[in-house]
Amino acid sequence: MTRTIALFNQAGGVGKTTLTQNLGYHLQARGHQVLLIDLDPQASLTTFMGIDSGTLEKTPFDALINEEPLFIFKDIQGIDLAPANINLSAAEIQLVNLDFREVRLKEALDPIRDNYDFILIDCPPSLGLLSYTSLVAATHVLIPIETHFKAFQGTNLLLQTITKVRKRGNRALEIAGFVPSRYAANNSQDKRTLQAIREQFGKVSTVHNAIPRLTAFVDASEEQVPLAIYDPHNPALKILDQLAAQMETLNDPPTKLSS
Repeated sequence: MTRTIALFNQAGGVGKTTLTQNLGYHLQARGHQVLLIDLDPQASLTTFMGIDSGTLEKTPFDALINEEPLFIFKDIQGIDLAPANINLSAAEIQLVNLDFREVRLKEALDPIRDNYDFILIDCPPSLGLLSYTSLVAATHVLIPIETHFKAFQGTNLLLQTITKVRKRGNRALEIAGFVPSRYAANNSQDKRTLQAIREQFGKVSTVHNAIPRLTAFVDASEEQVPLAIYDPHNPALKILDQLAAQMETLNDPPTKLSS
């Protein structure tokens, strides 16, 4: 089964794009065929993967709006990439008036889904149509949460959105877990928030090990490579590899969300 995982949080700055890139790299290092889809008009994932978004002639815009085949760059650090640029912001507007808008990404993925073991979708930081179409196309949703009180507070709204999708748009959508991110172990507020995340959301799905706040992630992004290439001995790599291993086990029954 191809696992199509939407990395989703309506808040920005939670490390979602960094997690998408690095999780994808660790999955391919474990022998899987991986496709990353940049569905954020900011195109950060595209930039992190070494592609100049300003030079692109095709993006997921063409698949969503014009129903063309999804344009894919092959074998970037062992990973395939469907890149994005600012044109996707127009797709959000144009989708409103199109028929079957909710399933257009799913239909674009169906012809190629069997080519991959994992498809990771970097959703935009919003609750708009691009995120909704990603959740409809996905088999799973993985939720990064910054270990900061304000970011933690907004997660209930995110879960309500997932509940709505599961009622109508994608009844089979499973929660792949929560990933506490940007965690500073020496910060007392981060410790309290991490504990609150475990207590509250551990009842909903798995709370994975926290991803530490490291300047090495920023440095690796600037070098347009995953952390494992930039700093092969970084201790955070063990956490990322553990997360990749847990994604390999995503065949459990759907998680029940309370309405």
